[in-house]
Amino acid sequence: MANHYQADIDTILSHRHDNGANLWESPQKNLCKGAPFSTLECALYLSELGVDPSDQLIKDIADLIFSTQRDDGRFRIASSTIYPCQTAYAANVLCHMGYANDERLNATFKHLLNTQYSDGGWRCNSFKYGHGPETDCSNPFPTLIALDAFRQTDLVEQTKELDRAVAFLLEHWTIRKPIGPCHYGIGTLFMKVEFPFRTYNLFNYVYVLSFYESARNDKRFIEAFETLKSKLVDGKIIVERIVPKLSKLSFCEKGQPSELATKRYQEILKNIGE
Repeated sequence: MANHYQADIDTILSHRHDNGANLWESPQKNLCKGAPFSTLECALYLSELGVDPSDQLIKDIADLIFSTQRDDGRFRIASSTIYPCQTAYAANVLCHMGYANDERLNATFKHLLNTQYSDGGWRCNSFKYGHGPETDCSNPFPTLIALDAFRQTDLVEQTKELDRAVAFLLEHWTIRKPIGPCHYGIGTLFMKVEFPFRTYNLFNYVYVLSFYESARNDKRFIEAFETLKSKLVDGKIIVERIVPKLSKLSFCEKGQPSELATKRYQEILKNIGE
């Protein structure tokens, strides 16, 4: 697969020094700077494109990410305060790179389970939009990212705590309005299919939740799945939204069917037994 998308891989690699260091990071070791060509995002793209986990580049990126891990499992991927979303993001990227069972992540998953908010999700104490009542909720997208990480581990069926996070996200399908300190909502942009998975959107939402039994039989998940299904063209996922800087990549061309996105959709079908 990697060879099939070699031109895309080369394009991604051409940006590796954009932020001032070697692997898309900044000299201060900021791994989320320079979107959509940050260290963490590019690691996900490369994994999506089939670059083997044994490839030296993947190993080097993993070493860089692990170098930001604290003893308590948190990751400092930026120079600011360490937020739960950053730790979940780093863990999820490592899982996608083939490190889901790496013992170094044990402390991270333990930390995440120990820091769930009262509503079951994950929440940062950063209030960009003031302190309205909606900010007393968890942030939906970081919660989705955390669930994406957990679903790649043996913990996915071993703890009811994850079902609390699933329930929180299913409730957001009903609420729809922007919630959490970062105001994640379900509106027009959410409903547009975006690929690769880098934002809170319908495709990402259905894909991650499909791995959780507590979601699969819930009418809210079924409604979200049917909404996604209605967007198929000849059984293929059509990319409806993409950040302009990724427009040169063939695997996620806007308005066109995506082979890799369709494979992700087929995983959903497998998960729900269709």
